Amino acid sequence: MTEAEDRKPQSDETRSVFRAPAGVSMTQVQLIPVIQPGDGESSTTSEFALPDGLAVPRTGTEPESTSEFMVPEGLGIPQPAAAEPEGSAFSPPSTYSARQAPPAFTPPGGIPVVSLTKDVPWQDRMRTMLRMPVAERPAPEPVQRAEEEGGPAVPRVFDLTLRIGELLLAGGEGAEDVETAMFAVCRSYGLDRCEPNVTFTQLSISYQPSLVDDPVTASRTVRRRGTDYTRLAAVFQLVDDLSDPETHVSLEEAYRRLAEIRRNRHPYPGWVLTGAAGLLAGTASVLVGGGPLVFLAAALGAMLGDRLAWLCAGRGLPEFYQFTVAAMPPAAIGVALTVTHVDVKASAVITGGLFALLPGRALVASVQDGLTGYYITASARLLEVMYFFVGIVTGVLLVLYFGVKLGAPLTPDAALGISERPVLQIVASMLLSLTFAVLLQQERSTVLWVTLNGGVAWSVYASMHHVGGISPVASTAVAAGLVGLFGQLLSRYRFASALPFTTAAIGPLLPGSATYFGLLAIAQNNIDKGLVSLAKAVSLAMAIAIGVNLGSEIFRLFLRVPGGASAEGRRAAKRTRGF
Repeated sequence: MTEAEDRKPQSDETRSVFRAPAGVSMTQVQLIPVIQPGDGESSTTSEFALPDGLAVPRTGTEPESTSEFMVPEGLGIPQPAAAEPEGSAFSPPSTYSARQAPPAFTPPGGIPVVSLTKDVPWQDRMRTMLRMPVAERPAPEPVQRAEEEGGPAVPRVFDLTLRIGELLLAGGEGAEDVETAMFAVCRSYGLDRCEPNVTFTQLSISYQPSLVDDPVTASRTVRRRGTDYTRLAAVFQLVDDLSDPETHVSLEEAYRRLAEIRRNRHPYPGWVLTGAAGLLAGTASVLVGGGPLVFLAAALGAMLGDRLAWLCAGRGLPEFYQFTVAAMPPAAIGVALTVTHVDVKASAVITGGLFALLPGRALVASVQDGLTGYYITASARLLEVMYFFVGIVTGVLLVLYFGVKLGAPLTPDAALGISERPVLQIVASMLLSLTFAVLLQQERSTVLWVTLNGGVAWSVYASMHHVGGISPVASTAVAAGLVGLFGQLLSRYRFASALPFTTAAIGPLLPGSATYFGLLAIAQNNIDKGLVSLAKAVSLAMAIAIGVNLGSEIFRLFLRVPGGASAEGRRAAKRTRGF
């Protein structure tokens, strides 16, 4: 082909493949002879003639010549569907029905049969479904439903869910329990294929109406944290009412109740909290062998530390400095009594002051998150506990350092002089749990139960350690396990969170004395002995946290769960399984 032919543009004219070339007439087309069967004659036919015996039916309306690109008769071209009008991503899809949710696909292995009985608490029912894949979850029960035909407003349900989750997470609830409550709220309004996600400071939830619709996601950041177990119990009651099929709570009513919960004032004023902090420190000093004078000194130091911490909080200082300042007055009073040669146990005074500051609540929540597979949240909580502990260590070490320089006869051997006074110590442990409950802003109706739970915990610990001679770590773990067991039992009886019944009850078990004597040894340049004592304190703290979580899991193990006794009834967190 020449270069001129390459540059020649191709014609856009449509020609038949059977058309004769230009310059050649149809009469000049080569004719070939065709031998007819049965006779010896030959006839001249076109090479494009139809074979003998093949007839093409023709209709009266069909033209003689048609284009080769024409669509055959009887074959229709499907017209494209009209595009849906563009709308908001948060608007419910047109196929959504609040009463008849669109079905999900069936997995290859089938869907396990899970019976979600109504008499089981909503925490266990929602936890069972939350641990399942989305495709294997059973259909939602017809509980809270919007009356309008279009179903619930997805953005408003998400906003309500995130606000409830924010209050629970800010109050110290575990990540799995927060996700369970968020899932219960969404499911109560018909959003069954949703996935909540909780980290230390971030809450998010995603919902996909069906496999062909785009997912909708919303998130919320938790910026402020506060301890108010009365508010926590009210939020749990709201979630319980939303999950109850016999109680209809509209979206507007749920918003109104949530606003009342947020505006509700604390049940105890500030001066009661300060007095409770002093009483807690005084009773803790009695547990480690202190007398009346030690009780008064420890109470005074704790109240001064509490007021200084409130002053720092009002000036906007971070919690690290609040803990540092709060730890200094009890240590200073103990050193002052020793320098003035007053016949008291300074170690008991300082130890009692530390009991009111040790972050037992955050420690239990961090270990619980780690054991249930929420490692990011558990790491953040443990880091928070470490910062609080370092703040306490800094404040006490500063005072002890100056006390040693002043010649105060502070000796770690005083830890061996703890006298055993069973009746007095049991009463002190119960009073310590009571004051701890007040500091946590618990409901007045729960204070008695948590007081009894704390007395049981100390009785078990003292019987195993002081009488039976068992190691303090094992004794602490068993006592904390009973606290978690009874806490879960009481929470199921009252349809509330287990935190108010467990956190204050572990107060008598906190490692205040081991922490103090480790710091004292470090202040006296006895680093090895100090590190051993601090390692013991860490071991006791971990025993408390693991014991509380193990007691809760044992209670759930023997509880009648959805699905009966089968393995499908209550699945473990599969993300934690490495096999």
